[in-house]
Amino acid sequence: MAVSKAKKPAAKPRAAAKSATAKSAAKGKAPASKSVVKLVDKPVLGLSDFTRALAERHSISRASLKALYDDLFAEVALALKAGRKVRLTGFGIVQVRERPARTGRNPRTGEAIKIKASKRVAVRVAKDFKERVL
Repeated sequence: MAVSKAKKPAAKPRAAAKSATAKSAAKGKAPASKSVVKLVDKPVLGLSDFTRALAERHSISRASLKALYDDLFAEVALALKAGRKVRLTGFGIVQVRERPARTGRNPRTGEAIKIKASKRVAVRVAKDFKERVL
């Protein structure tokens, strides 16, 4: 017995409204790129999403953009490993924080356990970036 699949109805045409470019031009701002709109619609953004959007916006090949991305984060990692803080203006400060040894509790048994000292990468978000997001 074959089960037929129902076809999805055709997408409704969008109503004629002011474009994002026209709205931003009216406010005196630079027009937003269409690729930014595409990114916002996705729940989780990956490296390929960002490289695609930035490559389109700046007319750069995706391969060279990926190489730039890899180099940027390699330099950040080297600086953090050397014990330095990295200030990314407009984004925040990335640093390694040391967590001291402490006593914790096993949630299942309630038994006290020793937790070793460790290091963690932390990001302190810049005020400007926080205001853009929140």
